[in-house]
Amino acid sequence: MMQITPQMRIILAVEPVDFRKGIDGLAAICRRVLKNDPFSGYVFVFRNKRGSAIKILVYDGQGFWLCQKRLSSGHFRWWPGREKGQMEQLAAHELQMLLWNNNPNSAAPLWKKSGPVILRSGETCIMFFLWTRQSNTEARHSTMMISPL
Repeated sequence: MMQITPQMRIILAVEPVDFRKGIDGLAAICRRVLKNDPFSGYVFVFRNKRGSAIKILVYDGQGFWLCQKRLSSGHFRWWPGREKGQMEQLAAHELQMLLWNNNPNSAAPLWKKSGPVILRSGETCIMFFLWTRQSNTEARHSTMMISPL
């Protein structure tokens, strides 16, 4: 199983590719067209010409993963335009939205920065930012993560 984490760099190829290509063919596109090293550990996302399937190529340090999702009917509703160049970067939550056939631009980031929060006790002063994540089931519940400046 391959897990997409927020730390991963995700590169989406804007131009459709020939889906007869396998790992070697897609790795060549990474090098020549996207100007990136396929062994970098980046997640590369490709679409077929009809827009009904997506392939994901990633190197995990031991070998390549090649995953494919083909819609049973219709096509992916969102794909970036060619005016932005050959590639576009996505965040992990945007890739998740794309795989569920939603618009990644409408996806809210999972963590939102609020603050800064200042705590004072005597002469000691601590300032930090509070990051909150809304629960998917109820907006009233939240998880907090504290990070120093």
